[in-house]
Amino acid sequence: MKKFVAIAGNIGVGKSTLVDKLCKKMNFTPFYEPVTENPYLTDFYKDMPTWAFHSQVSFLTHRLRSHHALSHHGNSVIQDRSVYEDAEIFAHNLYLQGHLHPRDYKTYRELYQTMVDFLPPPDLVIYLRASVPTLMNRISMRGRDYERSIPSDYLSSLNVLYENWIADFTICPVLTVPADDLDYVVYNGHLNLITEKVTQKLTGNDEVIFLPSEVQMAAVA
Repeated sequence: MKKFVAIAGNIGVGKSTLVDKLCKKMNFTPFYEPVTENPYLTDFYKDMPTWAFHSQVSFLTHRLRSHHALSHHGNSVIQDRSVYEDAEIFAHNLYLQGHLHPRDYKTYRELYQTMVDFLPPPDLVIYLRASVPTLMNRISMRGRDYERSIPSDYLSSLNVLYENWIADFTICPVLTVPADDLDYVVYNGHLNLITEKVTQKLTGNDEVIFLPSEVQMAAVA
């Protein structure tokens, strides 16, 4: 039976890398965060309060379309970033920063919730949890110029939103990966351990957790 897995997590946590490595291990099809032309983005960066709503609706439209397509894909798939993060993390953060007017945010949330109710949920969300120092280090290592100016307090605020969101997320099972401790790029044993936990989750073992002893053993495997 085909499966639909989404990987969630903060900027720089390693979502795309895990998508690639898990798909190769499990023979799934990878789907990365879409690079789309948002017609409002230039205006948004010039005047965020005026164009935040338009920009977020544009992003949400593309994300909803991708989610719908993936749910009908012929093969098992793993998606880089979920539709839920657009609303629960990034739009919410814009609202908290005062860039989204309360009236616009209410309309956006109503649109998001209505559309999500019609979408089939993923079979699993993998949440990559990492501290800000880990995120900053990985952002520095991958060397993307447009990410170099991301301040640590912005990543910290997103981490708070991610933790609040995942604590109340009940749409589908969640596997939380301690990304501070598991380096699936350097240690093949760590990747094998994550693959094993994902397989267990997808086959119905909802009590799967990462034990410290497992992490230590995987580091030398």
